[in-house]
Amino acid sequence: MHWFKALRQIGGDAFGHFNQDDGWAMASHLAVSAIMALFPFLIFATALASFLGAQAFSETAVHLVFDTWPEEVAEPIAAEVVSVLSVRRGDVLTFGVIVAGLFASNGVEALRLSLNRAYRVVEHRSFIRLRLQSLLFVLIATAGFLTISLLLVVAPVVAEVAAARLEWIEPYMGTITFWRYVVAVTVLISALTAIHMWLPAGRRTMLDILPGIIFTLFGWLAGSSVFAAYLSRFSSYANTYAGLASIMVAVVFLYIISVVFILGGELNAAIMRYRGTRLTSEG
Repeated sequence: MHWFKALRQIGGDAFGHFNQDDGWAMASHLAVSAIMALFPFLIFATALASFLGAQAFSETAVHLVFDTWPEEVAEPIAAEVVSVLSVRRGDVLTFGVIVAGLFASNGVEALRLSLNRAYRVVEHRSFIRLRLQSLLFVLIATAGFLTISLLLVVAPVVAEVAAARLEWIEPYMGTITFWRYVVAVTVLISALTAIHMWLPAGRRTMLDILPGIIFTLFGWLAGSSVFAAYLSRFSSYANTYAGLASIMVAVVFLYIISVVFILGGELNAAIMRYRGTRLTSEG
């Protein structure tokens, strides 16, 4: 029963600190920051991609962001995003696009703040260094989305050629929709890894952050499935909030996944503390 005692101790430490350290309020902050950063990030990324000649970027970006959301949540928000991104903009270096990039970096800062609290670390890096790192994250995300959008254009052509020359490979090629999901999940896992490794203060190994990433992925799957089922059967958001229903649904959904995300960091911190205590007692 040693493992049960360990699980209870780790779980109690993680949830206890989350509850005592304003985790619920931090989840609200993170959810609202995510909404405020999402549109500016996609505007900034689409403007940069258009400047570089990738005109089909916006559709790919919308798929990558929203394919992992429940359809009931993603559909109305994705429609609004597409509407915003379809507006033609001038040069990528316009003041508005630069401001959009800064707003997008605020979302990264919200992630940093929530993880610093979860990992129980104090931030000593300078404001300028942190802000530059946040902007770098935005640029890396944009470059990653741009690369993926190009790959998704090239991939069907390569798949057709491969299937024509190698008949045995055709059943394994799947559909472009399937590969969109694969790419979206891969991007999600890569993003979680980078966020836990480099955003908070201090250093962590892959072994340190893996439990929290796994917890976050399964927690998001469970939370989004339950929320989607609730929306499809019992929700009265449309009656309560009228035209604001879609944004309220998105905020509640992002609040749920923000709680799970922060708890993932709390879980990692609790496991690291448990390991440290065991090493101390055994030493």
